[in-house]
Amino acid sequence: MSDWLRALEGTPAGHQAALALALMAAVLHALFGALQKGRHDPWASRAAIDGSYALIAAPFALFVVPWPEPHMWPIFAGAFVIHVGYKIAQAMTYDRGAYTVVYPVVRGTGPLFAVFGAGLFFGEHFSAGQWLGVAVLMSGIYGLALYNWRHLAVGRETLAPALGFAILTGLFVALYTTYDAWGIRSTADPFTFLAWFFFIDGFFMPVYMRRKLLAMRGAEARALARRGVVGALVAFFSFGAIMMATRLDRVGEAAVLRETSTVFAALIGWLVLGERVGAVRVALMALIAAGAVIVEFGR
Repeated sequence: MSDWLRALEGTPAGHQAALALALMAAVLHALFGALQKGRHDPWASRAAIDGSYALIAAPFALFVVPWPEPHMWPIFAGAFVIHVGYKIAQAMTYDRGAYTVVYPVVRGTGPLFAVFGAGLFFGEHFSAGQWLGVAVLMSGIYGLALYNWRHLAVGRETLAPALGFAILTGLFVALYTTYDAWGIRSTADPFTFLAWFFFIDGFFMPVYMRRKLLAMRGAEARALARRGVVGALVAFFSFGAIMMATRLDRVGEAAVLRETSTVFAALIGWLVLGERVGAVRVALMALIAAGAVIVEFGR
């Protein structure tokens, strides 16, 4: 399978595969955010998810995929540091702000800086039409955040710091998207990067939250453990899909298309959490989708 994926890199078929992977990552990332923001403390939820995917990835990293080349170890170290910063910023965001307000801000900040990063490090350049698509998509995302903020009934006193952390989280999203794209392109076998990334990345949060995790008992512990396993499976396909998309095709396009996750997050809020959608939200979600379509066809 690795040989087949390498043969797809830079081809029209690879572009189509990257498009499908980026959209799959969008759906799953919205679900991943809802899992972390759900009924448990977001710090504990993230720790359970990370610990689960480290345990699941361990046998694949150690016994299935080829071992990383020597030059990959510093790259994994850098990825570990960047993702730790991202997780801390994300947990602090979810700790302080309503999901439907802060999530669009995080996702709206990331793609713009990811596009700049792709141009700087990979020599990618968007056309004027694609920049128009980015502007349309971001106006829809930030419009959705503003609309949700105006209708927020509780938690307004912590919203200002929440939005600050949301912007910081978005910057980390852009940073890890660009860095991980470089990392997965730096090894011969993409599955080597994925298996070792999840294995290494999963250590920090469970160690950091060990006291709280060990103090949990009974039904609460079992519920968190289930959330951790489900979240781990979602993470494999969400983060794994976007990393693979950035290896197969252009980093900037994959980063922008993934941010249609805001649409799916709003749908989750409506269908699962029972939140009202209304005509304004539907129009803003259509704007986000239109921006993604413009980016795709404005090449």
